Amino acid sequence: MEFTECMNMLGEAKMTAALLDRLTHRSHILLLNGESYRFRQSLKQKENEE
Repeated sequence: MEFTECMNMLGEAKMTAALLDRLTHRSHILLLNGESYRFRQSLKQKENEE
């Protein structure tokens, strides 16, 4: 999820910006593209259950 999507999910822009500012202070932000390992595993598990 990108930061711009957080504004849509959390609603209030100022509070979201403040929250993200505190969460990302002194952080390294990595944007990764690709399929989620956990999502892929959950799909395999559902297939095995059927």
